[in-house]
Amino acid sequence: MPEPGPSPLQSSLPTAAAHFGLHVLGRAAAPSETAGAAALTAAAAAATGDGTAPVTASTPAPAIVPPAGPAALIGTVPGVGTVPAAADAAAVVAALAAPAGAAVTAPPPPGAGFVLPGPTGLGTAALSLARRAAAPELPEPPEPVAPVVGRPIPGLYFHPVPEPDPVRVDEVSRRIKAWALDEVQLYPEDWEGEFDGFSVGRYMVACHPDAPTVEHLMIATRLMVAENAVDDCYCEDHGGSPIGLGGRLLLAHTALDPLHTTTEYQPLWAESLHADAPRRAYRSAMEYFVAQSTPSQADRFRHDMARLHMGYLAEAAWAETDHMPEVWEYLAMRQFNNFRPCPTITDTVGGYELPADLHAQPAMQRVLALAGNATTIVNDLYSYMKELDSPGTHLNLPVVIADREGVSDREGYLKAVEVHNDLMRDFEAEAAALAEACPVPTVQRFLRGVAVWVDGNHYWHQTNTYRYSLPDFW
Repeated sequence: MPEPGPSPLQSSLPTAAAHFGLHVLGRAAAPSETAGAAALTAAAAAATGDGTAPVTASTPAPAIVPPAGPAALIGTVPGVGTVPAAADAAAVVAALAAPAGAAVTAPPPPGAGFVLPGPTGLGTAALSLARRAAAPELPEPPEPVAPVVGRPIPGLYFHPVPEPDPVRVDEVSRRIKAWALDEVQLYPEDWEGEFDGFSVGRYMVACHPDAPTVEHLMIATRLMVAENAVDDCYCEDHGGSPIGLGGRLLLAHTALDPLHTTTEYQPLWAESLHADAPRRAYRSAMEYFVAQSTPSQADRFRHDMARLHMGYLAEAAWAETDHMPEVWEYLAMRQFNNFRPCPTITDTVGGYELPADLHAQPAMQRVLALAGNATTIVNDLYSYMKELDSPGTHLNLPVVIADREGVSDREGYLKAVEVHNDLMRDFEAEAAALAEACPVPTVQRFLRGVAVWVDGNHYWHQTNTYRYSLPDFW
């Protein structure tokens, strides 16, 4: 199996995905590093875009990385590498003029000689690059962002991602902390360090690089923080317990899926949504989400959150009875108690909608299930040492494999890495097959977005050294 390449916007999609409805206006070749990199970037942007969301001068365009999968590339340019299938001759010539190993950079920012006009609606062609009559002087390039340190798990299959936009990271981090403190009173003062250490701003910007605005990023960020508050306060670290969990989760779920009852009892239910931090967070995050989503997107999310809560209850039931599940039973529980609600809102955060009938297709549901399963095993692997330090037996895949298959802790961990890798490859193969079978712009973009979320989720786990450390198994 070849080594995975860097995360694109999006990875491992076939040529059909890159070619659907594209129009490329190539930049003229120039025998310089700048021209070579910019032309190859323009071709890569055209090869990966679908034009389903407008980009304006007030909205910074995310960096677009060429696809990593071999099916999305055509040919090899000596000294440059593979070139996107949609690249025109000018881009190839310009790429050849660049020095070997030159980095492929993001498209020029608005005001730097090019504009990215938005499309007129769903199903339009792609982003086109239009030259202005007189290009102003280019500003000095900003200092490169220093990569965040963090050791990836040896042998784990993953795609590296670019460092998330630091300006957006700072702004999202500022807003989410103000929301947590001032609006929902999410945590007491002595939890502030733990909240900061979660690095949720960096997490969400890495997972959603195509979000058109910070407001769109805040949809995912609020929901992520609210979900973690429910998990920590009801299930785990901060007073959680399996005893009585079903009742607590049911009442919290009504903050997502409102109660419809009589006039006499409605005010009592509404008042209960402010009773504790998890319910306050769920209520506020869901209100924000509903205001920026369609009814079908909101209903889809409620469904996936019900799945999540059912997974919480299964794990709690095993804890109450001291049951060690079989490996396949554990994986079944993890298909529900997992990250699936996060990538399912990819289109909402991206500012467009994958129609409900396309989202409900069995092939799309399989892609989402595999994505959720793979990313959740990433969490099991990176949080292994953290969970060993918690009281009692904390179920995760390495622990279950070691116990049920009678192998050492090290062998259980390494086999869990193999399980993750199998899930990742199945996810990429199913996403590629669906993209080829359904060359619809919103499907293409949604699949790319889900795969970018998968890659961003790994990036956050790898780099969050505040929370995670690796065992000494290598």
